[in-house]
Amino acid sequence: QVRLVESGGGLVQPGGSLRLSCVASGSIFRISAMGWYRQAPGKERELVATISSAGSTNYEDSVKGRFTISRDNAKNTVYLQMNSLKPEDTAVYYCKGEGYRLWWGQGTQVTVSS
Repeated sequence: QVRLVESGGGLVQPGGSLRLSCVASGSIFRISAMGWYRQAPGKERELVATISSAGSTNYEDSVKGRFTISRDNAKNTVYLQMNSLKPEDTAVYYCKGEGYRLWWGQGTQVTVSS
């Protein structure tokens, strides 16, 4: 089994930064690509960014140039560096692992407000 645990969320003012972390444990050899998704109240869960096992990245248009996804394979951790945060970035952020199936973390709340 695979377990994903996110951390790093919180309350930040517009223009501020946060770094989210997602630590994978268990049968991590089953994970290839990983990604970050978010879900705002009343909205569907949406892609934020993904990173392949080879390090290729993909971003949702609204976060390009502001967010950076990275992974540290030695620490079994994926990061999401979020800069220039906007109120519309407010959501619960989820980590996803892809292999022969999908695994999800429990989510971490990010609130951008003055």
